[in-house]
Amino acid sequence: MTITGSPRSPERRKQDVLARLEREEDIWVATADADGVPFLVALWFVWDGESLWMSTRITNPTGRNLRDGARTRPAFGDTRDVVLIDGDVETFGAQDVPAAASAAFEAKHGWDPVKDSPSYAYFRVRPRAVQALHGVHEMPGRHLMRDGVWVV
Repeated sequence: MTITGSPRSPERRKQDVLARLEREEDIWVATADADGVPFLVALWFVWDGESLWMSTRITNPTGRNLRDGARTRPAFGDTRDVVLIDGDVETFGAQDVPAAASAAFEAKHGWDPVKDSPSYAYFRVRPRAVQALHGVHEMPGRHLMRDGVWVV
């Protein structure tokens, strides 16, 4: 990779991350089970300005890991435009999910999972850390959020 530009400012990186959270439909979601076996899947998501909302079946490995482990690392997949989010997970069944979250998910994706099958659950991911970089020259300053607070 040839580095031709200057690193983005932290403020620009934050703007870029927020734009991706609004624009993107899919995000890679990394979890691990109790034995440390990793799982990586792409899920649809919605950003509500504070949290990511995702849905998958509670009966599959990712759903169980999100529920039981209560932590995840979602990421956008382009290796030349990396966004890593470390977050805490809260699980919501069909009866518990806030109406605004399911409505936003259905508006964005044309589908409300809990209306499809009772085996689906919603997962709210509250970011505690966010990193963003375009290549090695942006490694310094990549931490945009720490302990749930934007540092820029």
